[in-house]
Amino acid sequence: MKSRYSHVLTLLGALLAFVPILAVDYLLDGYVNVREKQTSQQYVATISSQIEFGVKDTIASLRRILADSPSLCTPTFVANVQREIESSLNMKQVLVENADGVQYCDAFGRTVTYSPLAASLPVPGHTETITVVKLADMAMPALKITQTFGQTRRVSAFVPLMGQTQDALSSGLPTGTMVRVILTNGTPVLTIGDASSYDRRASSADFIYAQSFAGELPLKVEYAVPFAIARASYADLDFGFTVVACLMSAAFLLMALNYVRRSKVPAFDLERGIARGEIKPYYQPVINLRTGELMGCEVLCRWEKKNGQVVPPGAFIDYAEITGLAIPMTLSLMQQVKFDLGDISQMMPDLKISINLFEGHFRDDSIVEDVQAIFGNSQIRLDQLVFEITERHPLANSAVANSVIAGLHALGTRLAMDDAGTGHSNLAYLGTLGVDIIKIDRIFVDMVKPGTTQVPVLDGLIAMAKDLDCEIVAEGVETEAQALYLRARGVIQAQGFIFAPALKIGAFRELASALHATRTPRSRIEGIVASAA
Repeated sequence: MKSRYSHVLTLLGALLAFVPILAVDYLLDGYVNVREKQTSQQYVATISSQIEFGVKDTIASLRRILADSPSLCTPTFVANVQREIESSLNMKQVLVENADGVQYCDAFGRTVTYSPLAASLPVPGHTETITVVKLADMAMPALKITQTFGQTRRVSAFVPLMGQTQDALSSGLPTGTMVRVILTNGTPVLTIGDASSYDRRASSADFIYAQSFAGELPLKVEYAVPFAIARASYADLDFGFTVVACLMSAAFLLMALNYVRRSKVPAFDLERGIARGEIKPYYQPVINLRTGELMGCEVLCRWEKKNGQVVPPGAFIDYAEITGLAIPMTLSLMQQVKFDLGDISQMMPDLKISINLFEGHFRDDSIVEDVQAIFGNSQIRLDQLVFEITERHPLANSAVANSVIAGLHALGTRLAMDDAGTGHSNLAYLGTLGVDIIKIDRIFVDMVKPGTTQVPVLDGLIAMAKDLDCEIVAEGVETEAQALYLRARGVIQAQGFIFAPALKIGAFRELASALHATRTPRSRIEGIVASAA
């Protein structure tokens, strides 16, 4: 026992001898990474906001021109165009042409020379389209905002992608830094600085990277700076970090080791479970209350340990979220969903697959890249995906969270508010999030009993969802009376034990195939579920 104790002391002494040296680099690297990440995110958010403002301002000018002009190419029309150009900070030219590109008139009575650099894309929520073009001899790419007028004519306004010149943007960039604007389909629009070194990077840790979407426009701004370049500018902090590390390393390490010794390290247990693929997706069907058809499913999870024990999510989800393990756990689930539901999503193209996200997913933009990487080339289309956020833990109304939501929408996915009514949400909060689907929590559905004719709280949630023009999904439907009550009030989609519990992939496949093949009415769903399970 004494020998073992002395060995422990020797090991601690050796570790403590190296802690000051190792801690300085680790702490300084972490500080640089956090600070430069924040600065980079603010930079790309500023650029994307400028682009978004320029486009929206141009759309507003174009609409005023058309509203104030009874017809095109008249003196009144030209005067209105020139007035808007003079008052606008962004718009440079307005052109009237037909679908074949034949020009009728412009703001200054000359031929407008431009060439498209990419295909036209719709502007979400607007009737206009947007095209990246090369305008005359302008070095900066321009955006052509086009509105259809009548059957054959097109009225287009031209606005530079950004107000600054490329030289002005590149002058303040550190060596090796890249700023890139691309369309959401991957087409590059503008690249400033050295993009080749970033594209050939050996590891994502070699660069500090940030991205931001221009609102709901199909444009994304990327920024990357080599970590070594950013780190070099913090050399003056090395001494201070060394002093602090030397003073605190011994106490910190002893406290950490003491904590590990006293605890049963559940984090390592859960982390190993995720790495081994023990967190399995279960699929709860979402049923059409009118037709009995399968409309989609919610991806839930269970921890299936190797000893056969099945751990329900309530025992580990909160812990996973607190420790940050919810992020890799969600990635593992999405990978399994891709393989589990690929053929079913092809067989049922209208099937919607709901995946739960956590508040931590909205602290940076990596979840948008992860969704694109996992599902971008899979059998599951991006517009079949629904990502759920819970009302129990409201998101901070930050630029990063809004950028993540805009990025998910730009991919074509939809956003659902889970556990609606259990938190502190209001119409304004839900409106700012851009929620597409409201999921009513089971505690409100449970208020419907046999013979119930009115449940004010539930009716109010349904009315709120309709006011927001959102789809509605009722959770926890367990009785026929509840299903009939919801259907009578216009709720079409529901999930709950009256239809099926969360099923393993094999049972869910059988249920989906049976419902798809026979278009089974609601009265037979229970029997199918029982046989599938």
